[in-house]
Amino acid sequence: MPETIYYDGHCGLCHGFIKFVIARDPSGRFHFAPLDKLPASERAGLPDSVVVRTPGALLTKSEAALYVLQGLGGPWAMLASVGRVFPVALRNFVYDGIAKVRYRIFGKRDNVCPVVPKELRSRFEM
Repeated sequence: MPETIYYDGHCGLCHGFIKFVIARDPSGRFHFAPLDKLPASERAGLPDSVVVRTPGALLTKSEAALYVLQGLGGPWAMLASVGRVFPVALRNFVYDGIAKVRYRIFGKRDNVCPVVPKELRSRFEM
Protein backbone atom coordinates (compact mmCIF):
# COMPACT_ATOMS: atom_id res chain seq x y z
CA MET A 1 0.00 0.00 0.00
CA PRO A 2 1.55 3.34 -1.01
CA GLU A 3 1.93 6.07 1.57
CA THR A 4 -0.05 9.18 0.73
CA ILE A 5 0.94 12.79 1.30
CA TYR A 6 -2.12 15.03 1.66
CA TYR A 7 -1.42 18.71 1.04
CA ASP A 8 -3.10 22.10 0.82
CA GLY A 9 -3.93 22.35 -2.87
CA HIS A 10 -3.96 26.16 -2.73
CA CYS A 11 -0.53 26.59 -1.11
CA GLY A 12 2.50 27.44 -3.23
CA LEU A 13 4.85 26.03 -0.57
CA CYS A 14 2.91 22.75 -0.53
CA HIS A 15 3.08 22.48 -4.33
CA GLY A 16 6.82 23.06 -4.10
CA PHE A 17 7.13 20.34 -1.45
CA ILE A 18 5.25 17.86 -3.65
CA LYS A 19 7.53 18.65 -6.62
CA PHE A 20 10.54 18.23 -4.33
CA VAL A 21 9.34 14.79 -3.24
CA ILE A 22 8.50 13.63 -6.77
CA ALA A 23 11.99 14.58 -7.98
CA ARG A 24 13.60 12.53 -5.21
CA ASP A 25 11.21 9.56 -5.11
CA PRO A 26 11.66 7.74 -8.44
CA SER A 27 10.46 4.44 -6.91
CA GLY A 28 7.01 5.94 -6.30
CA ARG A 29 6.87 5.23 -2.57
CA PHE A 30 4.73 8.31 -1.97
CA HIS A 31 1.40 9.16 -3.58
CA PHE A 32 -0.31 12.55 -3.35
CA ALA A 33 -3.76 14.03 -2.80
CA PRO A 34 -5.26 17.36 -1.74
CA LEU A 35 -6.31 17.53 1.93
CA ASP A 36 -9.97 17.58 0.96
CA LYS A 37 -9.59 13.98 -0.28
CA LEU A 38 -9.20 12.79 3.31
CA PRO A 39 -12.51 11.42 4.59
CA ALA A 40 -14.35 14.02 6.67
CA SER A 41 -14.22 11.76 9.72
CA GLU A 42 -10.41 11.73 9.54
CA ARG A 43 -10.02 15.38 8.50
CA ALA A 44 -12.04 16.67 11.47
CA GLY A 45 -9.70 17.75 14.21
CA LEU A 46 -6.56 17.67 12.07
CA PRO A 47 -4.52 20.86 11.80
CA ASP A 48 -4.20 22.68 8.48
CA SER A 49 -1.00 20.83 7.76
CA VAL A 50 0.71 18.37 5.50
CA VAL A 51 -0.68 14.97 6.48
CA VAL A 52 1.01 11.67 5.68
CA ARG A 53 -0.92 8.39 5.77
CA THR A 54 1.43 5.60 6.75
CA PRO A 55 0.42 1.97 7.21
CA GLY A 56 -0.01 2.61 10.95
CA ALA A 57 -0.92 6.28 11.46
CA LEU A 58 -1.76 9.72 10.16
CA LEU A 59 1.21 12.03 10.73
CA THR A 60 0.96 15.83 10.78
CA LYS A 61 3.14 18.91 10.91
CA SER A 62 6.85 18.40 11.54
CA GLU A 63 6.48 14.66 12.11
CA ALA A 64 4.93 14.28 8.64
CA ALA A 65 7.65 16.37 6.99
CA LEU A 66 10.45 14.48 8.75
CA TYR A 67 8.85 11.14 7.89
CA VAL A 68 8.85 12.06 4.20
CA LEU A 69 12.47 13.23 4.33
CA GLN A 70 13.43 9.98 6.06
CA GLY A 71 11.61 8.04 3.35
CA LEU A 72 13.55 9.79 0.59
CA GLY A 73 16.79 8.41 1.98
CA GLY A 74 20.33 9.68 1.50
CA PRO A 75 21.10 13.17 2.75
CA TRP A 76 17.37 13.83 3.32
CA ALA A 77 17.22 10.96 5.82
CA MET A 78 20.23 12.42 7.60
CA LEU A 79 18.51 15.81 7.72
CA ALA A 80 15.41 14.15 9.20
CA SER A 81 17.57 12.52 11.87
CA VAL A 82 19.04 15.91 12.78
CA GLY A 83 15.53 17.41 12.90
CA ARG A 84 14.36 14.74 15.33
CA VAL A 85 16.99 15.89 17.85
CA PHE A 86 14.71 18.86 18.59
CA PRO A 87 11.62 18.42 20.78
CA VAL A 88 8.33 17.98 18.91
CA ALA A 89 6.91 21.12 20.55
CA LEU A 90 9.77 23.25 19.20
CA ARG A 91 9.60 21.65 15.73
CA ASN A 92 5.85 22.25 15.54
CA PHE A 93 6.24 25.83 16.80
CA VAL A 94 8.56 26.51 13.84
CA TYR A 95 6.22 24.59 11.50
CA ASP A 96 3.22 26.65 12.66
CA GLY A 97 5.17 29.90 12.22
CA ILE A 98 5.96 29.03 8.62
CA ALA A 99 2.36 27.88 8.05
CA LYS A 100 1.05 31.29 9.18
CA VAL A 101 3.03 33.17 6.53
CA ARG A 102 3.14 30.60 3.74
CA TYR A 103 0.51 32.28 1.53
CA ARG A 104 2.22 35.67 1.80
CA ILE A 105 5.64 34.27 0.98
CA PHE A 106 4.86 31.43 -1.46
CA GLY A 107 1.50 32.56 -2.82
CA LYS A 108 -1.99 31.12 -2.91
CA ARG A 109 -3.39 29.33 -5.92
CA ASP A 110 -7.15 29.60 -6.26
CA ASN A 111 -8.90 27.08 -8.46
CA VAL A 112 -5.65 25.92 -10.00
CA CYS A 113 -4.88 22.25 -10.39
CA PRO A 114 -1.32 21.30 -11.23
CA VAL A 115 -0.80 19.81 -14.65
CA VAL A 116 0.44 16.33 -13.83
CA PRO A 117 2.51 14.59 -16.49
CA LYS A 118 0.98 11.36 -17.78
CA GLU A 119 3.70 9.18 -16.22
CA LEU A 120 2.92 10.59 -12.73
CA ARG A 121 -0.89 10.57 -12.83
CA SER A 122 -1.17 7.19 -11.13
CA ARG A 123 0.49 8.72 -8.05
CA PHE A 124 -2.14 11.48 -7.65
CA GLU A 125 -5.68 11.21 -6.33
CA MET A 126 -7.60 14.02 -7.96
